[in-house]
Amino acid sequence: MIELKDLAYVIDAHTNKAIRPDKATRMWDNTTPYHMHPIWCATTILYDTSLSERIRKNGSQALLYHDVLEDTTAGLPDWLSLDVRRLVQGMTFKSSEDEWENLWERGQEIKLLKTYDKTSNLLDSVWMKPERKVQHQTHLRKLVEDVQRNYGNLNILRIAKTLI
Repeated sequence: MIELKDLAYVIDAHTNKAIRPDKATRMWDNTTPYHMHPIWCATTILYDTSLSERIRKNGSQALLYHDVLEDTTAGLPDWLSLDVRRLVQGMTFKSSEDEWENLWERGQEIKLLKTYDKTSNLLDSVWMKPERKVQHQTHLRKLVEDVQRNYGNLNILRIAKTLI
């Protein structure tokens, strides 16, 4: 599960090692610390109790670290398991367009975790231009359909459906 050292690492990475200053805060207000996004994702999966303990444990860690490789210079800490490292790497893309095109070739667990990530992004999407928001909603809709087929009715899907 998530430990204090994990939270400290992610907070430091997004606060002090962001690749650009604007990557240290959420875009909707440029004030909310960016690390709130991965923390929300990581804690939200823990509430989907119909998922196995393994998926919730590894998934919460992967979600906590999922933007470290894309948005910071920190890298991943040595203490993460190979399974968690694999999940983080599977969630890492060059851009939204890269993800939209190539996510479907990745495993079911990656798509499950991306559903938490994309739901969180749409929760604070007021900054997105309408066309861009529609692209993100379309992507999340495909994820919701895929995840529902493979994992059933999860809490994250109930939240996501209100956004699409």
